[in-house]
Amino acid sequence: MAQRLGVHELLHVFSFLEAQDLLCAAQVNKIWNEVSMTMELWRQLCLRRWSCPTVLGTQTWKQYYLCRSELEFRMETGRSEKDFICKAVFGHTGEINKLAYISTNEYQFDRKKSVVCTVSSDCTVRAWDLHEVACAEGTLYTLTVPQLQVVSKVTLFPSPFVSLLCSPDRQWLFASAHNSDLGPKVFYTQSLLHPSEDELPVSTILTVRLSSKACWAPDEAARLIVMHRNGSVRQLVVTTFELKAMKSRDRVSILAQQMASFLLPDAMMPPHLMQSHGSQVILLTSGSELVLFTIHGLQLEAFRDHQKPITSLWVGPERVITSSFDLSLRVYTWNKKSNFPALKSCYHLLGGSHRWARGFSHVESDIMSIVGVEVRSTGTSILRSYCFKVQCGQKTCTG
Repeated sequence: MAQRLGVHELLHVFSFLEAQDLLCAAQVNKIWNEVSMTMELWRQLCLRRWSCPTVLGTQTWKQYYLCRSELEFRMETGRSEKDFICKAVFGHTGEINKLAYISTNEYQFDRKKSVVCTVSSDCTVRAWDLHEVACAEGTLYTLTVPQLQVVSKVTLFPSPFVSLLCSPDRQWLFASAHNSDLGPKVFYTQSLLHPSEDELPVSTILTVRLSSKACWAPDEAARLIVMHRNGSVRQLVVTTFELKAMKSRDRVSILAQQMASFLLPDAMMPPHLMQSHGSQVILLTSGSELVLFTIHGLQLEAFRDHQKPITSLWVGPERVITSSFDLSLRVYTWNKKSNFPALKSCYHLLGGSHRWARGFSHVESDIMSIVGVEVRSTGTSILRSYCFKVQCGQKTCTG
Protein backbone atom coordinates (compact mmCIF):
# COMPACT_ATOMS: atom_id res chain seq x y z
CA MET A 1 0.00 0.00 0.00
CA ALA A 2 1.41 3.39 -1.02
CA GLN A 3 2.39 5.67 1.84
CA ARG A 4 0.32 8.80 2.14
CA LEU A 5 1.97 12.19 2.12
CA GLY A 6 1.86 14.07 5.39
CA VAL A 7 0.67 17.65 5.79
CA HIS A 8 4.17 19.13 5.55
CA GLU A 9 4.98 17.13 2.43
CA LEU A 10 1.67 18.17 0.83
CA LEU A 11 2.34 21.79 1.70
CA HIS A 12 5.73 21.60 -0.02
CA VAL A 13 4.22 20.04 -3.17
CA PHE A 14 1.32 22.52 -3.23
CA SER A 15 3.75 25.45 -3.08
CA PHE A 16 4.65 24.70 -6.74
CA LEU A 17 1.03 24.80 -7.92
CA GLU A 18 -0.82 27.67 -9.58
CA ALA A 19 -4.17 28.92 -8.27
CA GLN A 20 -6.30 26.78 -10.61
CA ASP A 21 -4.37 23.65 -9.61
CA LEU A 22 -4.82 24.46 -5.91
CA LEU A 23 -8.57 24.79 -6.39
CA CYS A 24 -8.63 21.39 -8.11
CA ALA A 25 -6.53 19.80 -5.34
CA ALA A 26 -9.02 21.08 -2.76
CA GLN A 27 -11.66 18.77 -4.26
CA VAL A 28 -9.70 15.54 -3.59
CA ASN A 29 -10.43 15.00 0.10
CA LYS A 30 -10.71 16.80 3.43
CA ILE A 31 -6.98 16.84 4.18
CA TRP A 32 -6.05 18.20 0.75
CA ASN A 33 -8.79 20.78 1.08
CA GLU A 34 -7.44 22.00 4.43
CA VAL A 35 -3.86 22.14 3.17
CA SER A 36 -4.89 24.01 0.01
CA MET A 37 -6.45 26.73 2.20
CA THR A 38 -3.13 27.47 3.93
CA MET A 39 -2.63 31.24 4.12
CA GLU A 40 1.03 31.17 3.07
CA LEU A 41 0.24 29.34 -0.19
CA TRP A 42 -2.18 32.06 -1.31
CA ARG A 43 0.03 34.82 0.01
CA GLN A 44 2.92 33.60 -2.17
CA LEU A 45 0.58 33.38 -5.19
CA CYS A 46 -0.43 37.02 -4.62
CA LEU A 47 3.17 38.19 -4.24
CA ARG A 48 4.29 36.36 -7.38
CA ARG A 49 1.50 37.83 -9.48
CA TRP A 50 1.20 41.37 -8.13
CA SER A 51 4.53 41.95 -6.41
CA CYS A 52 3.21 43.67 -3.26
CA PRO A 53 -0.54 43.81 -2.51
CA THR A 54 -1.91 46.52 -0.29
CA VAL A 55 -3.66 46.08 3.07
CA LEU A 56 -5.99 43.10 3.07
CA GLY A 57 -8.68 44.42 5.41
CA THR A 58 -10.86 41.50 6.56
CA GLN A 59 -10.12 39.41 3.48
CA THR A 60 -8.05 36.24 3.45
CA TRP A 61 -5.21 35.91 0.95
CA LYS A 62 -7.30 33.42 -1.02
CA GLN A 63 -10.25 35.83 -1.19
CA TYR A 64 -7.90 38.61 -2.24
CA TYR A 65 -6.39 36.49 -5.03
CA LEU A 66 -9.73 35.28 -6.41
CA CYS A 67 -11.42 38.69 -6.22
CA ARG A 68 -8.55 40.56 -7.86
CA SER A 69 -8.15 37.92 -10.58
CA GLU A 70 -11.85 38.12 -11.36
CA LEU A 71 -11.77 41.92 -11.40
CA GLU A 72 -8.84 41.98 -13.83
CA PHE A 73 -10.66 39.54 -16.13
CA ARG A 74 -13.85 41.62 -16.11
CA MET A 75 -12.01 44.89 -16.71
CA GLU A 76 -10.12 43.33 -19.62
CA THR A 77 -13.18 41.81 -21.34
CA GLY A 78 -15.77 44.54 -20.64
CA ARG A 79 -18.94 42.54 -21.38
CA SER A 80 -21.60 45.07 -20.36
CA GLU A 81 -24.34 42.79 -19.01
CA LYS A 82 -21.98 40.48 -17.13
CA ASP A 83 -19.01 42.62 -16.13
CA PHE A 84 -20.17 46.10 -15.14
CA ILE A 85 -23.09 48.37 -14.32
CA CYS A 86 -23.37 51.60 -16.30
CA LYS A 87 -25.16 54.56 -14.71
CA ALA A 88 -25.70 58.19 -15.73
CA VAL A 89 -25.24 60.50 -12.73
CA PHE A 90 -27.00 63.86 -12.80
CA GLY A 91 -26.63 66.69 -10.30
CA HIS A 92 -24.62 69.65 -11.62
CA THR A 93 -26.45 72.40 -13.46
CA GLY A 94 -23.28 73.56 -15.24
CA GLU A 95 -20.39 71.98 -17.09
CA ILE A 96 -18.01 69.73 -15.12
CA ASN A 97 -14.49 71.16 -15.39
CA LYS A 98 -12.48 68.84 -13.14
CA LEU A 99 -12.84 65.23 -12.06
CA ALA A 100 -10.80 63.20 -9.56
CA TYR A 101 -11.08 60.16 -7.31
CA ILE A 102 -10.74 60.98 -3.61
CA SER A 103 -11.13 57.41 -2.34
CA THR A 104 -8.10 55.25 -1.62
CA ASN A 105 -6.89 53.14 -4.52
CA GLU A 106 -6.57 49.89 -2.56
CA TYR A 107 -7.79 46.38 -3.35
CA GLN A 108 -10.00 45.93 -0.30
CA PHE A 109 -12.99 44.17 -1.82
CA ASP A 110 -14.78 43.73 1.50
CA ARG A 111 -15.30 47.46 2.03
CA LYS A 112 -14.30 49.18 -1.20
CA LYS A 113 -15.93 52.48 -2.15
CA SER A 114 -15.22 54.55 -5.24
CA VAL A 115 -15.76 58.21 -4.41
CA VAL A 116 -15.38 60.81 -7.18
CA CYS A 117 -15.12 64.56 -6.67
CA THR A 118 -16.30 67.00 -9.36
CA VAL A 119 -15.91 70.76 -9.84
CA SER A 120 -18.48 72.52 -12.04
CA SER A 121 -19.08 75.88 -13.66
CA ASP A 122 -22.22 76.09 -11.47
CA CYS A 123 -19.78 77.01 -8.64
CA THR A 124 -20.27 73.77 -6.70
CA VAL A 125 -17.97 70.97 -5.62
CA ARG A 126 -19.60 67.58 -5.20
CA ALA A 127 -18.50 64.07 -4.26
CA TRP A 128 -20.28 60.94 -5.42
CA ASP A 129 -20.14 57.42 -4.05
CA LEU A 130 -20.24 55.46 -7.31
CA HIS A 131 -21.20 52.26 -5.50
CA GLU A 132 -24.36 53.91 -4.18
CA VAL A 133 -24.96 55.72 -7.46
CA ALA A 134 -24.79 52.46 -9.36
CA CYS A 135 -27.31 50.79 -7.08
CA ALA A 136 -29.77 53.58 -6.30
CA GLU A 137 -30.04 57.32 -6.74
CA GLY A 138 -26.63 58.10 -5.31
CA THR A 139 -25.20 59.80 -2.26
CA LEU A 140 -24.18 63.44 -2.40
CA TYR A 141 -21.48 64.56 0.00
CA THR A 142 -21.02 68.22 0.91
CA LEU A 143 -17.33 69.06 1.13
CA THR A 144 -15.99 71.83 3.30
CA VAL A 145 -12.55 73.33 2.78
CA PRO A 146 -10.77 74.70 5.86
CA GLN A 147 -9.32 78.17 5.79
CA LEU A 148 -6.05 78.10 3.86
CA GLN A 149 -3.01 79.88 5.22
CA VAL A 150 -0.13 81.10 3.05
CA VAL A 151 3.04 79.14 3.81
CA SER A 152 5.28 80.62 1.12
CA LYS A 153 4.97 82.90 -1.91
CA VAL A 154 7.19 82.79 -5.00
CA THR A 155 7.00 84.82 -8.19
CA LEU A 156 7.37 82.34 -11.07
CA PHE A 157 6.85 83.94 -14.48
CA PRO A 158 5.43 87.22 -15.84
CA SER A 159 2.49 85.25 -17.24
CA PRO A 160 -0.91 84.22 -15.82
CA PHE A 161 -0.80 80.91 -17.74
CA VAL A 162 1.41 78.82 -15.46
CA SER A 163 1.26 75.02 -15.19
CA LEU A 164 2.20 73.19 -12.00
CA LEU A 165 2.97 69.47 -11.77
CA CYS A 166 3.96 67.68 -8.57
CA SER A 167 6.09 64.52 -8.59
CA PRO A 168 4.61 61.19 -7.39
CA ASP A 169 6.51 61.38 -4.09
CA ARG A 170 5.63 65.08 -3.60
CA GLN A 171 9.32 66.02 -3.38
CA TRP A 172 9.47 68.05 -6.61
CA LEU A 173 7.30 70.71 -8.22
CA PHE A 174 7.55 71.50 -11.93
CA ALA A 175 6.41 74.98 -13.01
CA SER A 176 6.25 76.32 -16.56
CA ALA A 177 4.70 79.13 -18.57
CA HIS A 178 3.12 77.75 -21.73
CA ASN A 179 5.28 78.33 -24.86
CA SER A 180 7.47 80.82 -23.03
CA ASP A 181 11.08 81.59 -23.88
CA LEU A 182 11.75 81.41 -20.15
CA GLY A 183 12.92 77.96 -19.11
CA PRO A 184 10.65 75.92 -16.80
CA LYS A 185 11.60 75.64 -13.13
CA VAL A 186 11.76 72.73 -10.72
CA PHE A 187 11.35 73.41 -6.99
CA TYR A 188 12.37 71.26 -4.05
CA THR A 189 9.06 71.15 -2.18
CA GLN A 190 10.58 71.02 1.30
CA SER A 191 11.92 74.52 0.75
CA LEU A 192 8.39 75.69 -0.17
CA LEU A 193 6.80 74.04 2.86
CA HIS A 194 9.50 75.24 5.27
CA PRO A 195 10.67 78.58 3.84
CA SER A 196 13.63 80.53 5.15
CA GLU A 197 13.39 84.27 5.74
CA ASP A 198 16.90 84.77 4.37
CA GLU A 199 16.83 82.52 1.29
CA LEU A 200 14.58 81.88 -1.67
CA PRO A 201 13.06 78.39 -2.12
CA VAL A 202 15.46 75.90 -3.71
CA SER A 203 14.91 75.66 -7.46
CA THR A 204 16.66 75.15 -10.78
CA ILE A 205 15.90 76.25 -14.34
CA LEU A 206 15.83 73.51 -16.96
CA THR A 207 17.83 74.06 -20.13
CA VAL A 208 14.82 73.95 -22.48
CA ARG A 209 12.63 76.66 -24.01
CA LEU A 210 9.06 76.84 -25.26
CA SER A 211 7.89 73.89 -23.15
CA SER A 212 4.33 72.73 -23.79
CA LYS A 213 3.79 69.44 -21.91
CA ALA A 214 5.38 67.62 -19.00
CA CYS A 215 4.83 64.49 -16.90
CA TRP A 216 6.59 62.48 -14.21
CA ALA A 217 7.60 58.83 -14.61
CA PRO A 218 5.48 57.01 -11.99
CA ASP A 219 8.14 54.38 -11.17
CA GLU A 220 10.97 56.91 -10.87
CA ALA A 221 9.88 59.73 -8.59
CA ALA A 222 12.65 62.10 -9.71
CA ARG A 223 12.34 61.47 -13.46
CA LEU A 224 10.75 64.35 -15.37
CA ILE A 225 9.74 64.26 -19.04
CA VAL A 226 9.28 67.58 -20.88
CA MET A 227 7.99 68.30 -24.38
CA HIS A 228 9.42 71.49 -25.87
CA ARG A 229 10.67 73.05 -29.10
CA ASN A 230 14.31 73.19 -30.05
CA GLY A 231 16.03 76.50 -30.61
CA SER A 232 16.68 76.40 -34.33
CA VAL A 233 13.88 74.96 -36.46
CA ARG A 234 11.33 74.81 -33.67
CA GLN A 235 10.80 71.07 -33.97
CA LEU A 236 9.08 69.30 -31.07
CA VAL A 237 11.50 67.53 -28.75
CA VAL A 238 10.86 65.24 -25.78
CA THR A 239 13.61 65.39 -23.15
CA THR A 240 13.92 63.31 -19.98
CA PHE A 241 15.66 64.67 -16.87
CA GLU A 242 16.80 62.93 -13.68
CA LEU A 243 16.65 65.19 -10.62
CA LYS A 244 18.73 64.95 -7.48
CA ALA A 245 18.84 67.06 -4.32
CA MET A 246 22.47 67.80 -3.43
CA LYS A 247 22.62 68.49 0.31
CA SER A 248 25.53 70.18 2.00
CA ARG A 249 25.90 71.35 5.57
CA ASP A 250 23.91 74.57 5.25
CA ARG A 251 22.09 74.44 1.90
CA VAL A 252 20.44 72.30 -0.77
CA SER A 253 20.95 72.55 -4.53
CA ILE A 254 19.26 70.70 -7.40
CA LEU A 255 21.09 68.74 -10.05
CA ALA A 256 19.04 68.20 -13.24
CA GLN A 257 20.79 65.68 -15.47
CA GLN A 258 19.54 65.06 -19.02
CA MET A 259 19.02 61.32 -19.54
CA ALA A 260 17.53 61.18 -23.03
CA SER A 261 16.11 63.36 -25.79
CA PHE A 262 14.49 62.75 -29.18
CA LEU A 263 12.70 64.61 -31.96
CA LEU A 264 9.08 63.76 -32.66
CA PRO A 265 8.37 62.62 -36.25
CA ASP A 266 7.62 65.47 -38.68
CA ALA A 267 4.52 63.65 -39.92
CA MET A 268 3.02 63.54 -36.45
CA MET A 269 0.53 66.25 -35.47
CA PRO A 270 1.63 68.19 -32.36
CA PRO A 271 0.55 66.04 -29.38
CA HIS A 272 -1.96 67.62 -27.01
CA LEU A 273 -1.69 65.09 -24.14
CA MET A 274 1.33 63.34 -22.62
CA GLN A 275 1.62 60.76 -19.83
CA SER A 276 4.18 58.18 -18.74
CA HIS A 277 4.12 54.53 -17.70
CA GLY A 278 6.72 52.83 -15.55
CA SER A 279 10.11 54.46 -16.03
CA GLN A 280 10.72 54.14 -19.78
CA VAL A 281 7.44 54.59 -21.70
CA ILE A 282 5.81 57.83 -22.91
CA LEU A 283 2.20 57.96 -24.14
CA LEU A 284 1.19 60.79 -26.50
CA THR A 285 -2.16 61.63 -28.06
CA SER A 286 -2.27 63.39 -31.42
CA GLY A 287 -5.75 64.03 -32.77
CA SER A 288 -7.54 60.67 -32.55
CA GLU A 289 -4.28 58.68 -32.31
CA LEU A 290 -2.55 57.21 -29.25
CA VAL A 291 1.20 56.67 -29.74
CA LEU A 292 3.75 55.02 -27.43
CA PHE A 293 7.48 55.84 -27.40
CA THR A 294 10.41 54.94 -25.21
CA ILE A 295 12.21 57.84 -23.56
CA HIS A 296 14.92 57.37 -26.22
CA GLY A 297 12.48 57.85 -29.11
CA LEU A 298 11.74 54.30 -30.24
CA GLN A 299 8.09 54.14 -31.35
CA LEU A 300 6.49 51.08 -29.76
CA GLU A 301 2.86 51.17 -30.87
CA ALA A 302 0.18 53.40 -32.40
CA PHE A 303 -3.59 53.02 -31.95
CA ARG A 304 -6.37 54.64 -33.99
CA ASP A 305 -9.46 53.39 -32.18
CA HIS A 306 -11.39 56.68 -31.98
CA GLN A 307 -13.34 58.38 -34.76
CA LYS A 308 -12.88 61.87 -33.28
CA PRO A 309 -10.09 63.60 -31.29
CA ILE A 310 -9.02 62.15 -27.95
CA THR A 311 -9.93 64.53 -25.13
CA SER A 312 -8.45 62.85 -22.05
CA LEU A 313 -5.84 60.20 -21.23
CA TRP A 314 -5.70 58.17 -18.02
CA VAL A 315 -2.69 55.91 -17.42
CA GLY A 316 -2.46 53.39 -14.59
CA PRO A 317 -0.27 50.40 -13.73
CA GLU A 318 -2.88 47.92 -15.04
CA ARG A 319 -4.57 49.75 -17.93
CA VAL A 320 -4.92 52.90 -20.04
CA ILE A 321 -8.19 54.68 -20.87
CA THR A 322 -8.86 57.37 -23.46
CA SER A 323 -11.97 59.53 -23.88
CA SER A 324 -13.14 61.14 -27.09
CA PHE A 325 -15.76 63.38 -28.64
CA ASP A 326 -16.99 60.28 -30.49
CA LEU A 327 -18.86 59.56 -27.21
CA SER A 328 -16.79 56.54 -26.25
CA LEU A 329 -14.09 55.50 -23.79
CA ARG A 330 -11.43 53.10 -25.04
CA VAL A 331 -9.91 50.63 -22.58
CA TYR A 332 -6.40 49.20 -23.04
CA THR A 333 -4.50 46.81 -20.76
CA TRP A 334 -0.77 46.36 -20.25
CA ASN A 335 0.63 43.00 -21.29
CA LYS A 336 2.89 42.23 -18.33
CA LYS A 337 4.08 38.95 -19.85
CA SER A 338 6.00 40.89 -22.49
CA ASN A 339 9.67 41.70 -21.89
CA PHE A 340 8.94 45.35 -22.68
CA PRO A 341 5.69 47.17 -21.81
CA ALA A 342 3.12 46.45 -24.51
CA LEU A 343 -0.44 47.77 -24.69
CA LYS A 344 -3.44 45.74 -25.81
CA SER A 345 -6.58 47.43 -27.17
CA CYS A 346 -9.57 45.76 -25.49
CA TYR A 347 -13.00 47.39 -25.90
CA HIS A 348 -15.11 50.55 -26.07
CA LEU A 349 -17.39 51.83 -23.32
CA LEU A 350 -20.20 53.78 -24.97
CA GLY A 351 -21.86 56.90 -23.60
CA GLY A 352 -25.42 58.06 -24.04
CA SER A 353 -27.27 59.18 -27.13
CA HIS A 354 -25.59 61.46 -29.69
CA ARG A 355 -28.86 63.38 -29.71
CA TRP A 356 -28.23 64.65 -26.17
CA ALA A 357 -24.44 64.42 -25.78
CA ARG A 358 -21.44 65.91 -27.60
CA GLY A 359 -18.88 63.43 -26.26
CA PHE A 360 -16.63 62.68 -23.30
CA SER A 361 -14.30 65.41 -22.05
CA HIS A 362 -12.56 63.67 -19.10
CA VAL A 363 -11.95 60.14 -17.84
CA GLU A 364 -10.62 58.76 -14.56
CA SER A 365 -10.41 55.27 -13.06
CA ASP A 366 -9.64 53.40 -9.87
CA ILE A 367 -9.29 49.66 -9.24
CA MET A 368 -13.00 48.82 -9.64
CA SER A 369 -14.62 51.58 -11.68
CA ILE A 370 -14.27 53.97 -14.60
CA VAL A 371 -16.00 57.34 -14.74
CA GLY A 372 -16.25 59.83 -17.60
CA VAL A 373 -17.59 63.35 -17.94
CA GLU A 374 -20.23 63.37 -20.66
CA VAL A 375 -20.76 66.83 -22.16
CA ARG A 376 -24.40 67.49 -23.00
CA SER A 377 -25.72 69.52 -25.92
CA THR A 378 -27.37 71.90 -23.45
CA GLY A 379 -24.01 73.11 -22.10
CA THR A 380 -24.17 70.99 -18.94
CA SER A 381 -22.33 67.79 -18.00
CA ILE A 382 -23.14 64.50 -16.31
CA LEU A 383 -21.03 61.68 -14.95
CA ARG A 384 -21.27 58.27 -16.56
CA SER A 385 -19.91 55.54 -14.30
CA TYR A 386 -18.98 51.95 -15.11
CA CYS A 387 -18.70 49.87 -11.93
CA PHE A 388 -17.22 46.40 -12.40
CA LYS A 389 -18.62 43.39 -10.55
CA VAL A 390 -16.67 41.04 -8.29
CA GLN A 391 -18.09 38.00 -6.48
CA CYS A 392 -17.18 38.64 -2.82
CA GLY A 393 -18.28 35.54 -1.01
CA GLN A 394 -22.03 35.15 -1.53
CA LYS A 395 -22.71 38.65 -2.86
CA THR A 396 -21.75 40.66 -5.91
CA CYS A 397 -19.65 43.75 -5.16
CA THR A 398 -19.36 46.73 -7.48
CA GLY A 399 -17.04 49.68 -7.36
